[in-house]
Amino acid sequence: MLRRTGWRRALTGLLAGLTATVGLTTALAAPAAAAGGAPVAVTKYSHTSRAGDYIGQGSAAAYTARTATITVGGSAEYARFRVSTDSTWWDVELAAPAGQKLHPGVYRDAERAAFRTGRSPGLDVSGDGRGCNEVYGQFSVDQIETDGSGAITVLDATYTQHCESATAPALKGVVKYRALPLSYAHTSDSGDYIGQGTSARHTGATSTFGLRAWGDGVQYDVSGKREYYTALLTPPTGQRLEAGRTYETRRSSDETFGGLDVHGNGRGCNTSTGEFTVTRLARGDDGAVEAFAATFVQHCEGAAAALRGTIHYYA
Repeated sequence: MLRRTGWRRALTGLLAGLTATVGLTTALAAPAAAAGGAPVAVTKYSHTSRAGDYIGQGSAAAYTARTATITVGGSAEYARFRVSTDSTWWDVELAAPAGQKLHPGVYRDAERAAFRTGRSPGLDVSGDGRGCNEVYGQFSVDQIETDGSGAITVLDATYTQHCESATAPALKGVVKYRALPLSYAHTSDSGDYIGQGTSARHTGATSTFGLRAWGDGVQYDVSGKREYYTALLTPPTGQRLEAGRTYETRRSSDETFGGLDVHGNGRGCNTSTGEFTVTRLARGDDGAVEAFAATFVQHCEGAAAALRGTIHYYA
């Protein structure tokens, strides 16, 4: 084994109505504090190591900006993420195939980043003086953004690394630098018409997302992995969506009930009952919702079976 030593965004009107193919964009300023449900960017690192993995030594680790110094360097061609404390350090290198830039997606058949061949992507995770001579693995990029100089300002990725052999025990990790959640997930009971009794999860590595106004509420769209879903969430007539509030729903809102209509893949409800809870919400200067997170439960056509899901749009 080789032994080595170590080497904001504000939610402005730019996000309103955006279809979020999150990629190489000019960085937004740091977000507001969490008051009123407004989102806060996340910076953290964690990994789990299987017994026999040389780098992680079979242990788990987790760090936040409060417990470690976490920095990002490099560019969209070759990103370097470092975590350090007084007693330990971890480096994660993610490299695009030669001549390309990292963008949201899944990068398979990764080789050791500094020595990748041909058009292979690069991955290299090391720490505390331990490094791999050969790397086998893959990584997914959910979000990446750069500023005008090309420096990375937002990074959200996961990785799986095998050291020296494709069959070696795995090191799996999560890398986040000033990242805001962007995802859709649901579970469906047996007998639920919309989800057909299956589960679904979409992230920036595989899917695109959109948020726009829908009456006094929002329309959230997700497309990816040969699937598409739309969620329409509205408050009772004459009200506004509020963070921290749970709304009892019917398919369409009225003076008493909020509206909830989750449909997709050609399937929709004629009638529905359920509820949704707004967990985070941020508005622009014009009052438009620009960042949104919620959970929902929907019963289609009066059935006991439910579709249960979560929505995150930069919140």
